[in-house]
Amino acid sequence: MGNFKDMMATRELSMVMPRVLIVSRRCVRKNKFVDFVGEYHLDLIVNYGAVPVIVPRVAGIHMLLESFEPIHGVLLCEGEDVDPSLYESDFDGFSPQEMEEIKRLHSSDTAIDKEKDSIELQLAKLCLERNIPYLGICRGSQILNVACGGTLYQDVEKELARSGREKVSHIDYENYDGHRHTVKVLERTPLELWFRDSLGEDMELRVNSYHHQGVKRLAERFVPMAFAADGLVEAFYDPDAYNPEEGKFIMGLQFHPERMRHGDSEMVFDYPGCPSAYQEFVKAVIAYQKKVNGEVKATKLDGEMEKKRKIIVRSFSMAKDMYTAGSTRRPIGDEDLEAGAAFLESSAALSIQQEKRLKQMGATVRNASAYMEKLKMNEEREIAARKMMSNMSIEQLSDLLSFYSVMSHICSEILEKKLMAPS
Repeated sequence: MGNFKDMMATRELSMVMPRVLIVSRRCVRKNKFVDFVGEYHLDLIVNYGAVPVIVPRVAGIHMLLESFEPIHGVLLCEGEDVDPSLYESDFDGFSPQEMEEIKRLHSSDTAIDKEKDSIELQLAKLCLERNIPYLGICRGSQILNVACGGTLYQDVEKELARSGREKVSHIDYENYDGHRHTVKVLERTPLELWFRDSLGEDMELRVNSYHHQGVKRLAERFVPMAFAADGLVEAFYDPDAYNPEEGKFIMGLQFHPERMRHGDSEMVFDYPGCPSAYQEFVKAVIAYQKKVNGEVKATKLDGEMEKKRKIIVRSFSMAKDMYTAGSTRRPIGDEDLEAGAAFLESSAALSIQQEKRLKQMGATVRNASAYMEKLKMNEEREIAARKMMSNMSIEQLSDLLSFYSVMSHICSEILEKKLMAPS
C-alpha cells in the first residue's frame, strides 16, 4: 500500500513540475548513432525545480513537436555548426584551402545537421511567439540570434583576423575544459547582477570557450551583456522579455557557465554566479507555468469556467464534424460562440497536423483519397485563421490555455482511476 501511495505522490508531483525541453546532440559510438545531453544541464534544471524533457534528434521529430506539450521552457545547448543557408551572411566566403583547414581543425562541428537545425529553430520561434522562457548556451545562443534575423561568423578567428582585431582563442583542443579567455561584462545587465561579487573595476570575467562560430550581427531585439577582447558578443538578452518573477526570460550565452568548474573538484564553480543563469531561467519557467495554468483548481470548476467549458465543448463538436464529414454546418446559437470556437469553425488549421500524423503512422483509411482531400488546407485559409487568432485578446488566449490544462489534468485523473479499477 505504501508503494502505491508513493507512486501516486510521485505521479502528482510529475504533473505539477514545469517541463523544460532540451534537444539532444547526435554522435556515432561503436558504429551506431547515439543521442546525448550534457549531465550538468540536467542536474541544474532538476536541482532548481523543473523537469528536463529530452527531445531526441530523430528524423521527422520536427513534425511532432506538439506531442511534447505542455512546454514551459526551452534550453538549447551544444551541437554542430548552424547551417549558413539559414541566415544572410555578408561574408564573401572562404577559399577551398581555407575551408579544408577549417574542416580539419573543427571536424566534429563542421558537419551540418539540418534535422537538429530544423527542430531547434522551430522551438526557438515557438518561444518567441508564446513568450516561453528560453536559455541558449553556445550553439543555442547562435540559434536564437538566427531565429530573430541575426547572422553568424562562419569561423570567428579567421574572419576577425582579417579585420585586424586582437586575437582571441575561442577553442583549445589541447586544454579543452581548462581553456579560458577574458570577457568584459556590461553594467546594468543580468550578467553583472549574477557575477557582481566577482567583478573588479575592470568588469572582467574569465570564461570557457568551445566554439568556432559566433554572433556576427546581433538581432535588433537583443542587447549585449558581454564582449570578448576581439569584439565578439559573448552574451545577450531581450530586456523586454526578461523578468524571471513574471515568467519572462529570453537569453543567449556563448560560454558554458555550467562547465566552469575547478578541475580538482567538480562541485566548485569558478565563480559563485555561474549557476545563476539556470537558477533564474528555472524561476522564469516556474512562473510561466503558473501564469499559463492560472489559479484554477483542476477538480473544482466554478460557474464561469463551466460556461467556458460548454462553449469549448461545442467548438470541439464542430471540429469533429469538420474532421469526420467535412461539415461546415453552423450550430444553433452560433452567436454564443467565443473567438476560440469561431476560429475552429472558420479554419481547418489542425487538419494539416492530422494529415501529417496519419501519413507518419501509416494509417489506412477507407476511401483515403477523398478523406485526405477534406483535410487539406490552402494558403488563404491558413492566413485567415492566423489573422483571426491574432485578433483574440490575451485574456481569451489565456483562458483557452488554462482550460486545456484543466481538462488534461482531469482526463489524467479519470484515466488513472479506470486503469486502477479491477477488470
